[in-house]
Amino acid sequence: MATKRDDACPGQAVPQGTAYGRPPQTSNALLTQVGPGTPMGELMRRYWQPVLASHNVTSRPREIRILGEDLIVFRDGQGKPGLLYPRCMHRGTSLFWGRVEQDGIRCCYHGWKFDVEGNCLEQPCEPNGGVNRASARQPWYPVRERYGLVWAYMGPPERMPVLPRYSCMEPLEAGETYIAYDNSMAAHADLGGPEVVPYSWLHMNDNVMDPFHVQVLHTTFSGTQFVNAFVHMPKVKFEEMEGGMFYSARRTLDDGRVLDRISTWLMPHIMSVPDTVLKEGRPNMLGISVPVDDTHCRILATFRLPHGVGPIDPELGMSEFKPWSRKTVAERQDQPGDYEAQQGQGAISLHSEEHLVTSDIGIGMQRRALTRAIETVRAGGDPPGLIFDEADAMIEIPSGNFYRG
Repeated sequence: MATKRDDACPGQAVPQGTAYGRPPQTSNALLTQVGPGTPMGELMRRYWQPVLASHNVTSRPREIRILGEDLIVFRDGQGKPGLLYPRCMHRGTSLFWGRVEQDGIRCCYHGWKFDVEGNCLEQPCEPNGGVNRASARQPWYPVRERYGLVWAYMGPPERMPVLPRYSCMEPLEAGETYIAYDNSMAAHADLGGPEVVPYSWLHMNDNVMDPFHVQVLHTTFSGTQFVNAFVHMPKVKFEEMEGGMFYSARRTLDDGRVLDRISTWLMPHIMSVPDTVLKEGRPNMLGISVPVDDTHCRILATFRLPHGVGPIDPELGMSEFKPWSRKTVAERQDQPGDYEAQQGQGAISLHSEEHLVTSDIGIGMQRRALTRAIETVRAGGDPPGLIFDEADAMIEIPSGNFYRG
């Protein structure tokens, strides 16, 4: 039998700040929903999106999901990549089961053949190969190749910009080539993680303008994943630029020199980060956090590297780290990395319960820039950073490691 509660029990403190009675928490749907017709989805579709590394687009059709759309990517016998809606316009059979030929892909069911721009070339069951086949068009998206990646434009055709070039990627230096990855760098670090990560693209996007997590996650929890200079807390300055922003993280090193390390974010999800062995000068990579759908993303990266060299520098000593795929959950708890920190936020973070502070200035600036760009598109305008003239295609990237003293 329950005893009578004594509200006036002397000396009994009332617990404060418990989880009881918390209101439901919400995500920022404006920034995380990426399907067709959503505000962020329409913003994303105004920019070229990397789909896969070029070497993974072959004569074998491959299913790919991007911005909430299921598509088929392949390379025809002439070497041209194609990105098509998968359900054949004839009777709806997936072109995943089709056969790639010299000039296109042939549906396995009744043999309709489409080129990489969706034009119907043959309807073999019809008289004369289909007298009206020229009027048939399988839905498709324009694609281009650059820096070892296949890029697609999925937005309104009349507003298609040129595919940008980036000063950090050109020109190639002596002995260099482009090496591209589409496997989320195996959970961000080429150490055996999932190809598609199970959380919103915004998790990784936020990470780009968050220089302070390096001093905690990558030095005290993960072990010293980068060089020892990163143990020094930087003085950080954020600045906006056309179509993006960058920050300078200044550190005074043990030898008395001052290092300015500049990282760049470009609308809507491109990062340019200098190498972590602090080689002086411009960076050698681009990373892109591409939404698969609202709750998954694929992190693609392309590098300028000497022939035969991988993206993780042997000077980093990464060989001492066990591959992610071979770690137990307990081992991942002992040495969490970017994947664990971001996956721990959930498939979509509950943004209403965040408590952003001064070290989150870059994240706030970044999210406000995305929100302004969404409003521009809603109003019928072009978002920042688009280029419509090939002569102006080069985008200057301020990123790099710069020493003084």
